[in-house]
Amino acid sequence: MSGHNKWSKIKRQKGATDAAKSKMFGKFAKLIATASKEAKGDTSSPTLRAAIEKAREFNMPSDNIDRAVKKGTGGDAESFEAITYEAYGPGGSALMIDALTTNRNKAAQEVKFILSENGCSLAAQGSAAWAFEKVNHEWTPKMTVPLSPEDEAALEKLINDLEENDEVQGVYTNAE
Repeated sequence: MSGHNKWSKIKRQKGATDAAKSKMFGKFAKLIATASKEAKGDTSSPTLRAAIEKAREFNMPSDNIDRAVKKGTGGDAESFEAITYEAYGPGGSALMIDALTTNRNKAAQEVKFILSENGCSLAAQGSAAWAFEKVNHEWTPKMTVPLSPEDEAALEKLINDLEENDEVQGVYTNAE
């Protein structure tokens, strides 16, 4: 029986963890490159320093961090744009979705598609932001909304689907 030995099992598990790490490192590289471009390569800038520290928390290698900083300061660097989408999720919970993309239209369509797959849609700008305040580059809820177990499961699936997208950097909700 092929595919049932110890090496095959290790190979599958390592492949899955490596894919997850690669996805996270890619997101952090985009974040660092954008912060580096804004700071013009000055690693003592608070936004770049915060992005690097966040990447180090997830054990991103130093050479990857250095490459991302250089990519942001280079003349041929891609121009990443930070976008925040607002939506209402299951049970009336508000969502703030932070994205970092080179193509605004593509990112909007991907987020809309994921939301529509889960029975939600984008909200107008400012319609969900009232329930949050921005603290240290992250959205924190001003008030929370209780959810039923079914709505919690649907919201968890929606958040997982959104975070699977390469361009989505963070999803924040006001659900309990």
